[in-house]
Amino acid sequence: MNIDTSFVPLELDGTSWSALEPLYILLRERTIDDAADLERLLLDRSELDAHVSEAGNRIYAAMTCDTTDEAIEAAYLKFVEEVSPPLQQIAFEIDQRVAESPFLSELSDHFDVLARDTKSSVKLFKEENVPLLVEDTKMGQQFGSISGAQMVDFEGESRTMPWMGTIQEDTNRDRREAAWRASWGRRAEDREALDDLYDAMISNRTKIGVNAGYENYVGYAFASKGRFDYTPDDCKAFHQAAEDVFVPLLRKIQEDRRQQLGLDVLRPWDLAVDSTGRAPLRPFRTEAELVQGCSKMFTALDPELGTLFARLQDGTSLDLESRPGKSPGGYQLHLDRQRKVFIFMNAAGTHDDLQTMLHESGHAFHAMLSEHEELVHYRHSPIEFAEVASMAMEKLAATQLGMFYAPQDAARAWREHLEDCIRSIAWVATIDAFQHEIYRNPNLDRAGRTALWLDLDQRFGVNCDWSGLEDIRQMQWQRQLHLFEVPFYYIEYGIAQLGALQLWRRSTSDHAGALNDYKSALRLGGSKPLPELFAAAGIPFDFSPKTVQRVGETVAAELEALPL
Repeated sequence: MNIDTSFVPLELDGTSWSALEPLYILLRERTIDDAADLERLLLDRSELDAHVSEAGNRIYAAMTCDTTDEAIEAAYLKFVEEVSPPLQQIAFEIDQRVAESPFLSELSDHFDVLARDTKSSVKLFKEENVPLLVEDTKMGQQFGSISGAQMVDFEGESRTMPWMGTIQEDTNRDRREAAWRASWGRRAEDREALDDLYDAMISNRTKIGVNAGYENYVGYAFASKGRFDYTPDDCKAFHQAAEDVFVPLLRKIQEDRRQQLGLDVLRPWDLAVDSTGRAPLRPFRTEAELVQGCSKMFTALDPELGTLFARLQDGTSLDLESRPGKSPGGYQLHLDRQRKVFIFMNAAGTHDDLQTMLHESGHAFHAMLSEHEELVHYRHSPIEFAEVASMAMEKLAATQLGMFYAPQDAARAWREHLEDCIRSIAWVATIDAFQHEIYRNPNLDRAGRTALWLDLDQRFGVNCDWSGLEDIRQMQWQRQLHLFEVPFYYIEYGIAQLGALQLWRRSTSDHAGALNDYKSALRLGGSKPLPELFAAAGIPFDFSPKTVQRVGETVAAELEALPL
C-alpha cells in the first residue's frame, strides 16, 4: 500500500466546519468504480481525519494546560459544538458507503480490521445520539474545570492536589493526616456538584444506549469501544479472580505495613508512607532532571527507544510540571497530521511521577513506532493493547532505575511498583464493577450508589479504619476521572496489566527477545485484531482466572525475593 496522498491543504483550518465540510462532501460524493477507487477514498479520508484529530487534540491540550484561560475553553467548546456534530453525521454517511461497497471484500487483508470497525460503527450510529454525545463531552469538560480548580490551603500556601498527594509519603504522621483532611475537605466542597454532574451523565448515557438499540449503556459502551474479543461476563470473571487472587495479596501487604508502622489500625493517611520510616523517594527536582534521567534510561535500555525519546525534547512535546490551573492526571496525545505526540502530566518530584513518565513514554513509543501506517485508524490500537505498551515500559525500564537511584533505592522502587500493580488490579476491579452496576441500574438513587460503592470497597479495598470519616469514604469514587470523562475505560488497565506482567516475566529470562517482540507488536499499531497484537508481543490475550492466578503467584514470588 504505497499510494501517495495530498488531499488536504496544509493550511486547512481543522477547527472550522465551514473549511472542513467541502472536503468531507467530496469524499461522500466521490465515485467508486473499483477497489482502487475505494482504497484512494480510504486514504484521503484518513488524511482529512488526521488533520481534524490533531486540531481538536491541540485545543484539548491547551485547555488542560491552563483551565483558567476562558478563550481556550471557548475554543474547545466551539469545536465540540460546531465541528463534532456535523462531522459525526457525515462520517457515518461515508462509513455507510464504505461498508456497503461491493469492492470492500476485494481490498487486501490489510484493510480487514478497518472494514470490521467501519461496519460496527455504521451499525452503532444513530442521528439522535449526536447532540447527546456532544453533551457528554461538554459534561466531561465540566468535570475537568471543577477538579482543575481544586486548590488547597495548606501550611500557609495554596497548593495543587498533586502537590498535596506528595505529603502522604511524609514520615510525619500528623502532617500526613492534616494534608489528607485538608485535601478531602476541599474535595468535599464539590461533592454535591459532582453528584449532580454524574447523575446527568448517567441519564444522558443511558439515553445514548437505548437510542442505539441496547437495553442500557453497557452494551453500547462495549460496542463503541470495539470490544469484539470479550464480554461483560468475562469482566465479571475478572472481578472475581481479582478478589480471589490479588485482594489477599493486597491485604497481606497492608497488614505487613500496619505491623511495620507499629499501629493498631491503618488510617487513610497511612497507606503511602514508607512503612520502615524512610524518607520518600525523590528521583528528581525539576522537569529537566526528569527528562534527562529518562533519556539515559531509554538509551541504555534500547538505542532505538533512546532516539525516539530524543524526538520528544523539541520544546513543544512535553508539559510535565504541576502548577495551578492545570488539569489533573497525565496523558499522551497523538498529533496525527504531523505524526507527533504530546505528553502531559503533573510532576511534583515523586516516584509516582517517574512511573507516569515511563508509562506515557510507552504510549509515545507506540505512536512513533506505528507512525508509518498510512491509515490513521491503524496509528491507534485498541486500548487493551495500548496500555500494554505503557505498562510494560514501566517494567522493562525498571532495569535502568539506577539512572535515578542508588541500588537499594532502585530495589525499593521496584518493590513499590509491584505492590502498586497489586493495588491497581484490585482498584480496576472496583471501578469496573461499579460502572457495570451503575449503568445496568440507571435509576439507582444516590443512597443506592453510595451503598454500592461501600459494598465494592469492602470487597476489593484495603483493611483501613474509616472511623469518623464515613462521609469521605462514600465519595472516594469521585477522584476517578475516568468515571466522568471516559466511561467504561478502565477494565483495559487490568487486562493490560496482566499482559505487561507476563511480558516482564518473560524478560527476566530473555530480555532482548521480550524487548524486540514488544517493539514489533507496537509497530503493528491497530492493524491487527486484539489477540494477534498480544501474540505479536509474545503474550496471550487472556484474563481468565487461571491467568490471573499464575500472574499473582509470579508477583508474590518476586516480592518475597525483594528486600523491604
